[in-house]
Amino acid sequence: MKNKTAIIIGGGPAGLTSAYELLKRSDIHPIVLESYSMVGGISRTEYYKGNRMDMGGHRFFSKSDTIMSWWKDILPVEDQHHSPAQEEKLMLVRQRLSRIFFLRRFFNYPVSLSLNTIRNLGFVRLVKIGCSYIAIRLFPRKQEQSLEDFFINRFGKELYKTFFKDYTEKVWGIECNAISADWGAQRVKGLSVGKAIGHAFKSIFKHNRSIEQKDTETSLIEQFLYPKLGPGQLWEEVARQITEGGGEIRLNHTVKEIITEGRQVKGVKATGPDGSETILEGDYILSSMPIKDLIQSFNCPVPENIRKITDGLIYRDFMTVGLLLDKLKLKEKMVPDTWIYIQEREVKLGRLQIFNNWSPYMVADPDKIWIGLEYFVNEGDEMWNMENSKFIDFAIEELCRIDIIRREDVLDAHLIRVPKAYPAYFGSYKKLPEVIDYLSGFDNLYLMGRNGMHKYNNQDHSMLTAIAVVDCLTDPQKDKKEIWSINTEEAYHESK
Repeated sequence: MKNKTAIIIGGGPAGLTSAYELLKRSDIHPIVLESYSMVGGISRTEYYKGNRMDMGGHRFFSKSDTIMSWWKDILPVEDQHHSPAQEEKLMLVRQRLSRIFFLRRFFNYPVSLSLNTIRNLGFVRLVKIGCSYIAIRLFPRKQEQSLEDFFINRFGKELYKTFFKDYTEKVWGIECNAISADWGAQRVKGLSVGKAIGHAFKSIFKHNRSIEQKDTETSLIEQFLYPKLGPGQLWEEVARQITEGGGEIRLNHTVKEIITEGRQVKGVKATGPDGSETILEGDYILSSMPIKDLIQSFNCPVPENIRKITDGLIYRDFMTVGLLLDKLKLKEKMVPDTWIYIQEREVKLGRLQIFNNWSPYMVADPDKIWIGLEYFVNEGDEMWNMENSKFIDFAIEELCRIDIIRREDVLDAHLIRVPKAYPAYFGSYKKLPEVIDYLSGFDNLYLMGRNGMHKYNNQDHSMLTAIAVVDCLTDPQKDKKEIWSINTEEAYHESK
């Protein structure tokens, strides 16, 4: 009897996790279609002249024991037993440090009541922040309609205006009062001033922490795992094991049409690297492609209200400039941060990664500094459409303007554009449940992952959605609705 086939759209964390789990737990044959030239999605590692770039910064940490074990099964941890053959395929244990760069000074993240903070902010601003926080604790906003309400309820108006408002609006390109409070519930629900202070106090006395850090908010974790050669190394190894186990991964294959028949999705039409079209039939269709693109690809009539909602779904894109430097202009030759939030209002730069600190193996020459400048943009806007050389020059000028580098210390540069990096919680987002109900009517179609569900998940939650999909395929008692409950009541994320 012929084995069943699952067509998996997308070769990111969700797509590869589902293929790996299907091979391990069923006789369903997975075929992964990835539109890009490499696997990993936004968790991939880009290569440039021996240097490696992490697209967004990926800390391998999860409150889920399943995910932590899953990662360590693929790449063993460096301080655990491993064979000489595994020396290049390891997880490093890294110390977490991310700070805020504001007023040409470094602030701890999360902001703590320290001498450094008091000195940097000044007495007057600090008093205003304290009074504002006390006021909101006494008289909280009863209804959190927007992200602005969410932040003010937890941090007070002054702290929100100082450290959250400008940066968040830089990320999303609109004001916080126009963004749904769901974004806060998804990303920073567990973080508060009280928890940050409590964690700082406990850290004075607590030592020898395990990598699990079960009692710590993810925004406050102090160490994490990281693949020796960047996040893409893990997903490249997963892809290798999938193909070795009999699964298929087809790179540079873009899904152009979803072929339906009644309540079933019968297959997909995809365009290959040479432009030729292929029709693939499947018993199950697992999609991590953006919901907007999925609906637009349906060959059947889609209700007008559903098309209107998906047309109104918005995504935020980003551009990363890799700069190779002789040195930084800062007092420290090499700052210890993995990434730095750029709060300065006169530049569009959002975040700065120091790839050397993620892993020393990310940079070809250990005597050089390899950094990534992250810009949040909209595909097709002025910044996105700028010529590569002009945008790189613009990025260098911004970093010089805020006194982090000197132009003469720049040795080389590389630019990467990443479309649909972040599903947005505005536009027609509030009507998304109508789309979910419609798509749930196709019995053999399963949505998973960040863009597949239009949920701002980190990779561990994307993986959990994929595992939940495989649970549904292997256990008739499982309900599709369980997939949507992942990361609804839990927030394990590092977010500014």
